[in-house]
Amino acid sequence: MGMELKLRQEVNHAYTWDLTSIFKSEEEYNLAVRELEELTFEIEKTYKGRLNTSNKINECLDFLQKWSILEELTYTYANLAVSVDQTNHEIQTRYMKLMNKLSDLDSRLSFVNSELMEADEKLILKAIKSSKANEHYLLDIIAFKKHKLHAEAERVLSALSETLGAPYSIYNRAKLADMDFKNFTVDAKEYPLSFVLFENEWEYENDTHTRRAAFNAFSKKLSEYQHTVAATYQTQVQKEKTISSLRGFDSVIDSLLFNQKVDKELYNRQIDLIMEKLAPHMRKFAKLLQRIHKLDEMTFADLKLSVDSEYEPEISVDESKKYIEGALSILGDDFLAMVKRSFAERWIDFVQNKGKSTGAFCSSPYGSHPFVLISWTDKMREVFVLAHELGHAGHFHLAHQNQNIFDSRPSLYFIEAPSTMNELLMANYLMKTNDDPRFKRWVLSTMISRTYYHNFVTHLLEAAYQREVYKIIDAGDSVHAFKLNEIKRNVLEQFWGDSVKINEGAELTWMRQPHYYMGLYPYTYSAGLTIATEVSKRILNEGQVAIDDWRNVLKAGGTKTPVELAKMAKVDITTDKPLLDTIEYIGNIIDEIIKLTEEIEA
Repeated sequence: MGMELKLRQEVNHAYTWDLTSIFKSEEEYNLAVRELEELTFEIEKTYKGRLNTSNKINECLDFLQKWSILEELTYTYANLAVSVDQTNHEIQTRYMKLMNKLSDLDSRLSFVNSELMEADEKLILKAIKSSKANEHYLLDIIAFKKHKLHAEAERVLSALSETLGAPYSIYNRAKLADMDFKNFTVDAKEYPLSFVLFENEWEYENDTHTRRAAFNAFSKKLSEYQHTVAATYQTQVQKEKTISSLRGFDSVIDSLLFNQKVDKELYNRQIDLIMEKLAPHMRKFAKLLQRIHKLDEMTFADLKLSVDSEYEPEISVDESKKYIEGALSILGDDFLAMVKRSFAERWIDFVQNKGKSTGAFCSSPYGSHPFVLISWTDKMREVFVLAHELGHAGHFHLAHQNQNIFDSRPSLYFIEAPSTMNELLMANYLMKTNDDPRFKRWVLSTMISRTYYHNFVTHLLEAAYQREVYKIIDAGDSVHAFKLNEIKRNVLEQFWGDSVKINEGAELTWMRQPHYYMGLYPYTYSAGLTIATEVSKRILNEGQVAIDDWRNVLKAGGTKTPVELAKMAKVDITTDKPLLDTIEYIGNIIDEIIKLTEEIEA
């Protein structure tokens, strides 16, 4: 625990990702950027003001596909380099330079959508008839027509995109560059603290005294920045409100759901049902933790404790391979081949170093392969995190092979289904590898405290909080730190009731999540996991036919709406049933953990 984080140049490169699979050298990257510029001017020169025949429209969009692939590759290359080392100024400068350039190029090409929006619908429909590849792109144009602004206004918004994205980058700077967490002291002993150390280590610390001290030190540092971060967030939601009003949406929420292709009913159902029906199960789980750890009281700072903290198996990156391959091979030979490549060809960044982004993510640029960021801590739980990120990787790997760049990304509502699905496959697999009650309890409680807690509790409580913020913004009011603290505290108290004490500092949890800068993202985790839970039950019960259905869903990419994708896997998300089933499933797992605990203690 007392380790200082290494600098990026000191880590073992065998466990870092290899970005040369995108561009072999700095020179090759620069050439690609130049090519992107030239392509932009070419498209502008050839098609601006001339999108008046269906042929011209399709020709232009074919070029735009090529452009989008190149843009994604250059952006990914520059961005991923920054994400593993925020302290490197050269890499930072290269990224900022590219962002400025892309914002200029984007705004030059904004004429494409503007002209298509202005075009007669009959012309667009004619273009759709003669090009399968551009069909979905053009259908989206038709759907958005009624929300378009004047062409000049669209161009201005597009030119300002970098500036409009500022709240997110300011938030990140405050969190990862400015917040200097001094060491904290427990019984005359000093311990290091940082955002990453708190979220990866201290929150799970078994010693109550140390864990709560870390929580207090962490919260104290957050509170010093609460007004700045609140102002940043207020800027974000106010911007979203302004744009949604300009575009004639009834509310911010409607405008943010528009691109997800789901309606308010699906959004509200997710939040309301979980707040009401899942809470009793999770309170029971909190009580179990309190009993196992013999805590005087159960506080918010104790919720990440594990059921059996003495037990968690240690595992190295290399040892994790056999579990990952064993659990995911069920998805097919090509899926397994992809998993093997991801290790062999260094698609994954495992190391911990100073300036590396927190958490884990998967980036899947079209025209290359996916990249996964994770900070490996040699704990078995990382196997679930890795399986999760490889779920995103496998999804886009299959979608990219079967769809063009316009059609490869599904709605945000669906994005977390393939990833959480893999966590369930991992759990099912582990349950079969070992009969020891302690191991089984470890797997089941990892499912609750990681997979379901993360997606159905952490992110869902964010979603409930976020919904309250948008209600205030929609009513024409604004938010500040004290208001955000109050909303967050209310949501936490409503969910946990009197089974968990919401200690001071818990209300600052809204400062920890980047998700609030990404629209209505938080609620989609539970939406995806609801679909995954239902499908993984089908896989357990029906085997290959359910797997085939699921693979077809993954291959479909963004060619269908979330409701249609779920239906392909025989799940109807327009009803309460999948959600109620999933909540019941979580309740059953918790009961099973309590039963195993009694067995072990006896």
